Amino acid sequence: MLAWTGLFGFSVLLVGLVLLFLWHPRMGELFHRHVRDRPRRRLFLAAVGFFLTLALARGAAYAAARGIAPFHYIYIRGTHVHHLVWGILLLLIVGFCWLIEVGTGERSSSLLASRLMSLLYGVGAALTLDEFALWLNLQDTVYWTRQGRASLDAILLFGAALLIGIWGRGFLKALPGEIFRPGRKKV
Repeated sequence: MLAWTGLFGFSVLLVGLVLLFLWHPRMGELFHRHVRDRPRRRLFLAAVGFFLTLALARGAAYAAARGIAPFHYIYIRGTHVHHLVWGILLLLIVGFCWLIEVGTGERSSSLLASRLMSLLYGVGAALTLDEFALWLNLQDTVYWTRQGRASLDAILLFGAALLIGIWGRGFLKALPGEIFRPGRKKV
C-alpha cells in the first residue's frame, strides 16, 4: 500500500476537485444539460473517479517500486498493506451509505452526497481492481509481472461496464422489452 498521505491524499484531492468543478453553477448546469438522466450522471462520475484514480494508483505504485519520494509502501506491524484494502473499505462505506439511502440522488437536497458517493465508488473500485492479481495469487510480487495482467483484465472489464452503462443505457434498458415483446417477428 502506498503511504496514506500519498495515494489516499491524491484520491481525496481528486474527489474534491471534481466536486468543486461541478459546484460551479455554469459547470453544474452544463453537466446536467449534457448528461440528462440521474443514473447516467452517477455512472459518469463513477467512471471519472475510476479512471483518474487508476492512473494515480498506477503512477504511485510505479514510483513506490522505484523508491521515488514521497511514495513508499506502508507496513503495519510488519505486514505490507496494499491499496486494495483502502478500496475495499471505500466500497463498503459507499455500499452502506446507499443501503441507508444516503447519496442515492432521490432528493435534490442530496445532490452533493450523490456526487460524492458516485465518485468514491469509482475510487474504491479502482484501488481494489488495480490489485486484482493479488486476489488470485496472494503474493506481493505479481503486480509488475505477467501474472499481474489479471489486474489489467479486471480493470478493462469493469471500465467497459461503466462505459456501457454511460453510453448504452437506453439501448440496454429497451432491449429486454423488445426481445420479449408479443407479436415480434422472429429473425
